[in-house]
Amino acid sequence: MSDANLNQLWARALVEELVRGGVRHAVVCPGSRSSPLALACARTEGMRAWSVIDERSAGFFALGLAKQSRAPVVLVATSGTAGAHFYPAVIEAAMSQVPLVVLTADRPLELQGWGAPQTVPQARFFGDFARLYADVGLPEADDAALVHLRATVARAVSVASRAPRGAVQLNVPFREPLAPTPGSFDAKHLSSLAREGRPGAPLTRIVPPARQPDARVLEEIRARVAATERGVIVCGPRDENDGFAEAIASLAEATGYPVLAEATSQARYGGGPATVSLYDAMLRHEPFARAHRPELVLRFGGGLTPKGPQAWIDGSGAEIVVFSDEGGLFDPAHRASRVVEGSSVVACEALSQGLSRGLGPWARSFLWAEQWTRAALESAFSEDPALTEMRIAHDVVSAMPDGANLFVSSSMPIRDVDAFAPSMGRGLRVLANRGANGIDGIVSSALGVAAASGRPTVLLTGDLAFLHDVGGLLTARRSGVPLTVVVVNNDGGGIFSFLPIAQAEGVKSHYEPLWGTPHGVDLSHAAALYQARFRRPDSPASLRSAVAEGLKGGVHLIEVKVAERARNVDLHRQLFARMAAALGEGPWL
Repeated sequence: MSDANLNQLWARALVEELVRGGVRHAVVCPGSRSSPLALACARTEGMRAWSVIDERSAGFFALGLAKQSRAPVVLVATSGTAGAHFYPAVIEAAMSQVPLVVLTADRPLELQGWGAPQTVPQARFFGDFARLYADVGLPEADDAALVHLRATVARAVSVASRAPRGAVQLNVPFREPLAPTPGSFDAKHLSSLAREGRPGAPLTRIVPPARQPDARVLEEIRARVAATERGVIVCGPRDENDGFAEAIASLAEATGYPVLAEATSQARYGGGPATVSLYDAMLRHEPFARAHRPELVLRFGGGLTPKGPQAWIDGSGAEIVVFSDEGGLFDPAHRASRVVEGSSVVACEALSQGLSRGLGPWARSFLWAEQWTRAALESAFSEDPALTEMRIAHDVVSAMPDGANLFVSSSMPIRDVDAFAPSMGRGLRVLANRGANGIDGIVSSALGVAAASGRPTVLLTGDLAFLHDVGGLLTARRSGVPLTVVVVNNDGGGIFSFLPIAQAEGVKSHYEPLWGTPHGVDLSHAAALYQARFRRPDSPASLRSAVAEGLKGGVHLIEVKVAERARNVDLHRQLFARMAAALGEGPWL
């Protein structure tokens, strides 16, 4: 590829190193100062450039691409405040360990600090949330400068990709001309290493340390497992697509431990016979919870979404061992006796060796309880055809085909899926932004997952989260990526009705405007604005039909209006009570 001017050479070298480091997607926002980078992303073989107008949506779209692909994704913004809109996505990337490479185009040094338009200090835009920051300097037709650029980009990709993964920022200043107009520069004197790098490989390949868990420690844990029958395996949120469900199923069979699998753990849908989904309801039955206090807990993934089961684990007095793929620490109560870093799949395989306890009475008591609570759940749904928030979560999951993706918003949707959508006998990939647990960028994140996977994808979200990122539908329309969005519309912030603030004395007159936040928006207008197909089902059958139709292709918006928010609290409590009561008085062992 011929380079029209120095800026084009510089940008090409930079993007070449990204591709050679394994980056395959670039999310590019419009702007002038970033023109050389945008053009290089569009022209470089091996890179797919996605155009997203709004930087906030772009940040979360890139996050979804990287969350699904497990490879770094590049974000490109022009100078000024543009890159600042990536900040929420960068925070989520850091907290959930998703690799991103953020390129912030910048004005040259002579324009800084003198009132030039669209010029702000961009150094370390993202503070502690960026794993690495580097200013690559102004383009130079110099061997040392170009080799340094290539090496810096290779290092940035490596840092983003290694534990703990996250976002890195490269600040990239340019002088005019920003368009590919011919310039007066001579590249003949440059070495081939500076001009072309190492074709087929990064200029500098940085080999990360082995991710093998410590064998001696695993042997100690295996001995503890062999001596302990009353153990449980707990799987929290985990994004990796690395055979985790199969490894956990084998570990459960070897140890004889039940698996408490959260919806986003990648161990519930498609998990093994020891999978327990409805543990939240089961552990609300106090006699059952007391009788099933474990002596050993093997924890994988992040922290559990429901507070009750987490409190049960922390208060059990059990020895707790945390297995951390990326070195993240999920132990806010400080109950873990040790944290084992390295591949969880490798750890499962190592722990399974030499153990063959099978699923005995201890594990079967959990599985019987799962059957009883599930029967109560299904009975309640069969008796009442109303589309409650719990029923929506259950039926959306049940309507999805094997191999599909479900993205779930924070607040109530993730809680309802976790509590009321048990394993359905199909393999689903269920993802959520559980790093910072925010509701921002949900539509765009789900769209990124759909784009990276090429598989049918459903987003289940609340109305506030949807309105917070309604512009993600514009990205969907412009990109042509199919997505089905199911919005649970209770006209406001339903989760606050479960919190003490809803009943606090002296705040009643302030509750609705400050926490309930009713909006009164007719979501059909959002669908019309962004040319999405719209449906408003009023029964479980019509909801399942709408989801099935949406999964055939295109962008679909399905709005489900539900009971007023205070009534929703009562419905949740009644269903939990019914499910827990199904466990009776025992004995369970």
